[in-house]
Amino acid sequence: MTKPEEKEGHGLKDSVSGLGQKIIGKIETIGGVLTGDPITQAEGEYNVEVGDVREDLEDEIEAERE
Repeated sequence: MTKPEEKEGHGLKDSVSGLGQKIIGKIETIGGVLTGDPITQAEGEYNVEVGDVREDLEDEIEAERE
């Protein structure tokens, strides 16, 4: 049995993860507003912030690799 090749960078997957988190957060925020659920709204806002931080960290990591 052969081992699968290990890749150094994940490329597109890494750059999409922060964006995906922000999109999910926006949807949760809107859903929380529409349903009147402050917990869902707050969770959405949290996910948007986490998405921003992830994108910043991904950019920094990419800059260090170059």
